[in-house]
Amino acid sequence: MPERGQRVVVTGAGHGIGRALATRLTAEGARVVVNDLDAAAATRVADDIGGHAVTGDAASEAGVTALVDAARHHLGGIDIWFANAGIDRGEGLQASEADWAAALDVNVLAHVRAARLLVPEWLERGAGRFVVTASAAGLLTMLGNPTYSVSKHAAVAFAEWLSSTYRHRGVVVQAICPQGVRTRMLDNAGPLQDLLSHDAAIAPEEVAEAMWQALADDRFLVLPHPEVAGYYANRATQTDRWLAGMNKLQRRLEAKGTTA
Repeated sequence: MPERGQRVVVTGAGHGIGRALATRLTAEGARVVVNDLDAAAATRVADDIGGHAVTGDAASEAGVTALVDAARHHLGGIDIWFANAGIDRGEGLQASEADWAAALDVNVLAHVRAARLLVPEWLERGAGRFVVTASAAGLLTMLGNPTYSVSKHAAVAFAEWLSSTYRHRGVVVQAICPQGVRTRMLDNAGPLQDLLSHDAAIAPEEVAEAMWQALADDRFLVLPHPEVAGYYANRATQTDRWLAGMNKLQRRLEAKGTTA
């Protein structure tokens, strides 16, 4: 497991998975910077766990730069970056240009911008860890929401590229890919809640526990829902059959009048 005193940043840590990650890591001795756009939530979590709140946008170039600078100033450096902040916007082909831009900005480009600032320092000292909260949607797909599905696939792809490029130089990259998690995002999923909870929605703390265990062996894919591994294998090896199965689910949703 990581040594006590590791210097950690968790984005989107005011609620849900981010809060659970920050709480679990602090309990194991990490020094944690809690980031969130919601200033009150970030401060509340930081106060609860004994962390340090840095509020602001973790996606924009200026926001990421400010967060990295503030975290380095407070911690003296950054050992692990949890790129956890994410959004779920837009529906079907009617998703607007603004929805697409926001999804790609927060769910993908935020990671790119953070890595630009963090990786050079990690390469100099031969150690660093970048953890992306993606989604099972990034390995499979998300019916009804192309912006989320595409951006989470891109998040996994970027994480794969980082790992392929820098693992021999001490940079560990991991991607957390849960299915349904009992967070505000699931609460707001409307008729898709049943689909997201197909293998039972789990608590954010269970995601944090899975991530903590994965820190021990540096595995790339962190699957709080183990079933996802089988779905992912079927998608790769039996693609047409898998797509037919997903289309069957789509038709069920349409029959219920729950999706376009």
